[in-house]
Amino acid sequence: MENDSPSAVNLVDLDFMDARARLLDVASFLDRVERAGQMDDYRVDALLKAIPLLQNAGPDRAAEILLSLSDPSDEPIPEAHTKGAAGAFSGNS
Repeated sequence: MENDSPSAVNLVDLDFMDARARLLDVASFLDRVERAGQMDDYRVDALLKAIPLLQNAGPDRAAEILLSLSDPSDEPIPEAHTKGAAGAFSGNS
């Protein structure tokens, strides 16, 4: 721990179990999707491409992952094709 002062919050103690559970949730989701034969969905592909970004050093992991899942276009589309967000960019505007 970099800051050993008595008032420092140990973020690992505070958040590790939650992060562990979320990581297991992702692994479980991928197991279920694979068993169902749905690995070819663009959202699964986007998630798999984002996972290696977790290993990048630096303070911007969350931003990099969010950008990797987001629509990179600058122009708005004329109308929505669905009622809700898909959570990943399909490559089709």
